Amino acid sequence: MPKSSKKKSKSADAGKNIYTGKLEVTRSGMGFVSVDGLEKDIMIERDDMHNAFNGDEVKVEVHGYFDNNRRVKGTIIEVVRRKRSEFSGRVEVHPHFAFLIPDSDKMPVDIFIPLHLLNGAKQGDSAMGRIVEWTGKTKNPVGEIVSVLTNESVNEVAMQGMLVENGFPLTFPDDVLEEAARYNEHIDKDEVKKRKDMRDVLTMTIDPVDAKDFDDAISYRELKGGWIEVGVHIADVSHYITPDSELDKEAYRRATSVYLPDRVSPMLPERLSNELCSLRPREDKYTFSVVFQMNKEGKIKEHWIGKTIIHSNRRFAYEDVQEIIEGADGDHAKELHTLNEIAKTLRAQRFKKGAINFSSTEVRFKLDETGAPIGIVVKESKEAHQLIEEFMLLANRTIAEYVGGIKHKGEPVPFPYRVHDVPDEDKLKIFSLFAGRFGVKFDLSSPESISRSFNKMLDSARGNPEQHVLEQLGIRTMSKAVYTTENIGHYGLGFAHYCHFTSPIRRYPDVLVHRILQQCLENDIHPIKHLEAQCRHCSDQERRAMETERAANKYKQVEFMQQFVGDDFDAVISGVSTYGFWAETVEHKCEGMVSISDLSEYDDFEFKEGEYALIGHSTGLRFAMGDKVRVRVAATNLVKRQIDYSVIELPGEPAKRKKPLKQGSGRGKSFDFPQYNKKKDTKRKKK
Repeated sequence: MPKSSKKKSKSADAGKNIYTGKLEVTRSGMGFVSVDGLEKDIMIERDDMHNAFNGDEVKVEVHGYFDNNRRVKGTIIEVVRRKRSEFSGRVEVHPHFAFLIPDSDKMPVDIFIPLHLLNGAKQGDSAMGRIVEWTGKTKNPVGEIVSVLTNESVNEVAMQGMLVENGFPLTFPDDVLEEAARYNEHIDKDEVKKRKDMRDVLTMTIDPVDAKDFDDAISYRELKGGWIEVGVHIADVSHYITPDSELDKEAYRRATSVYLPDRVSPMLPERLSNELCSLRPREDKYTFSVVFQMNKEGKIKEHWIGKTIIHSNRRFAYEDVQEIIEGADGDHAKELHTLNEIAKTLRAQRFKKGAINFSSTEVRFKLDETGAPIGIVVKESKEAHQLIEEFMLLANRTIAEYVGGIKHKGEPVPFPYRVHDVPDEDKLKIFSLFAGRFGVKFDLSSPESISRSFNKMLDSARGNPEQHVLEQLGIRTMSKAVYTTENIGHYGLGFAHYCHFTSPIRRYPDVLVHRILQQCLENDIHPIKHLEAQCRHCSDQERRAMETERAANKYKQVEFMQQFVGDDFDAVISGVSTYGFWAETVEHKCEGMVSISDLSEYDDFEFKEGEYALIGHSTGLRFAMGDKVRVRVAATNLVKRQIDYSVIELPGEPAKRKKPLKQGSGRGKSFDFPQYNKKKDTKRKKK
């Protein structure tokens, strides 16, 4: 039977050879279940998968070994949670029934569609289907068609496909929509009596210009003695979503909203996310708040936590606030300037205490009415963004500290912390050697010295050519932030206690935080069962959302660069591997790959991991992270979401190929490498 690693698996049923884990299905149809605490995956043959799909959380019973290598073999006995229930495919209609033939090669069976659930789909249509029943006693699941894609644009099919491939449904079930529709917009007088009424305090929201759901608002009121009351007000989603309701189950399944270039796949139905819960201007709203009394230097005298009712006076876009910060006239300019000064002080204090100051930029696409990309916009984090960020961080930390100090039956209250571990030691050693090339010395003796080293590096590199590459590689050494009940602190932010409290419209962990927080405030604590498992699920869904967002952004990059095939651009090497290197165009921020096979025209290259570089054996030619190159767009592939570049100028200066380009290859120019042949030329002269 499987050997445990350092600690016994928490996913094993006591006294049985039954384990809970995640199923991954290979293209050959073979499955493997990974279980926390087991050294090796459990192998599942096709006939033993029963009704489980790729990505499902399953229970598997171990019953032997597969081969002489003692590979553990098992049978899936239960699907605990499905990764996805919707699939794209082709409709095949028969006289008395129909099938959806899935596009994915990881979906092993067709979906049976009763004729009355075709919903208008016809023979040969491309469609999205949803599984509605599968007992496991039948070979095929029963499903329904939720949308026909045959007449949709290529972009629409692609975006929907990415969502369902990663387990995010395209629509909400009817019972969820019906439950959301039952709530009315009226403010209940009895409910107001239970809350702190802050409707008479100046309150504003600051969000992206195209935002539709407003999670958070800031209130401002001057007090005696130079003190200021600053309220951080968060949409009280938990007022509407009660535990184990259909809304709650669906929100948990999704766990997060997904933001694609041309749409949002929301965690909650629009009735809640854009209407009832959204802190829209000039409307009374239920909120959960942290209200601080502080001075202009950011010193906090006291704070209050509880449920409130607010009335947002003004909806600002980030751009509006930034203009006011930079000196323009505008509504509530005095209050915004004061809030910004406090935020700058809080930010400086964070970095002084160990937070790491990575700068951030966001690349967005300008889209036409069909969703096609027509331009690129690079958005930098400016003071308006940082103003909101600092007060949200303060609220999140304050809530985590409050709950972290409460005991239930002598033990800490189970709580979904947002944690961030120290950097990976091996990655950090490699990175510190690389940073040394730029005169940066890393002190790896303690977590505190590492964060100080990062900040010194970032300060010295800011504005210099190496800034981007050092930031990119520095971020890659970092651990991933996750949700867990085991509080180890948040290394990147420099906080001993941290949670997500401020975005319950788009994140399920925030809803859990609100519920537990209210129990603590009422001193009526009922620990949530299986909270750690829920944290893992939310972390997994967050990762899937990020993968979906990256895939969609890559699709838009490829779609945008199709018009430039054959054109040349300045680029910066953004990644290096044994397969070649990635380069990002300076003008459009679109990343493509120069394959090692294309580079073989120049030399045979070896990947040097510690130098983040490919180095030629005979020429010494070097392609390293951060190097500037000139590339040509050789090809684009929307299906694979892939851009192929070829090099036409080397790092530093133009050069010619060592070998002539093959006829019709369509890549690069004919050139060799005079700057790398100087040693050979010198020897010739001596002779």
